[in-house]
Amino acid sequence: MPTLTRDADVFVLDLGDGENRFHPDWLAEVNAALDKVEAADAPRALVTTAGGKIYSNGLDLEWLGTHGDQLQSYVAGVQGLLARVLEFPAPTVAAIPGHAFAAGAMLALAHDFRVMRADRGFFCLPEVDIHIPFTPGMAALIQGRLTPQTAHEAMTTGRRYGGADAAAAGIVDRAVPLDEVLPAAFELARPLAGKMPQTLAAIKSGMYAPTLATLRQG
Repeated sequence: MPTLTRDADVFVLDLGDGENRFHPDWLAEVNAALDKVEAADAPRALVTTAGGKIYSNGLDLEWLGTHGDQLQSYVAGVQGLLARVLEFPAPTVAAIPGHAFAAGAMLALAHDFRVMRADRGFFCLPEVDIHIPFTPGMAALIQGRLTPQTAHEAMTTGRRYGGADAAAAGIVDRAVPLDEVLPAAFELARPLAGKMPQTLAAIKSGMYAPTLATLRQG
């Protein structure tokens, strides 16, 4: 399950050491951690990462297969988390140590910046191959955070981007060796920790107002 630690001005949210799928209990733990970060005084910044080789594989399709009656509320919860991170009142950096798939990739996109392992792991939106169309909110997030050409390719082909390719496509800001992923994320996050939370949140909310509204429609 997710764990939250702090290194001076930077909070580190470790999403877990498994597949880090969006089980309802996992979502609750992540939101509880974000509550703690939001309640902390500035200066503050947030880095999310994972303890294993998977940042997140997205929706918990196994759980959803036995809880189909909760589909609407589940999707609303997932999109609520994406919206929350997108306008989070602190600088955010996703430190991706390996795979980021589907909604896990979208979670990374919701951060201000992304650092990815260069030599192993993929960023992938596989919905076209697993026959799950994007919700309007998820499509809006992807298209709001990527260039039109990259969003089109990623969404319609299911391409698996390695770290170097993801950096070249503008999906991530840096691609570095595994042992440099977290330090590089700190390097991006720490100088920004002093930004005024209310001002930062207002700017993000204004920048992504249509995307946030669509995500929150469920």
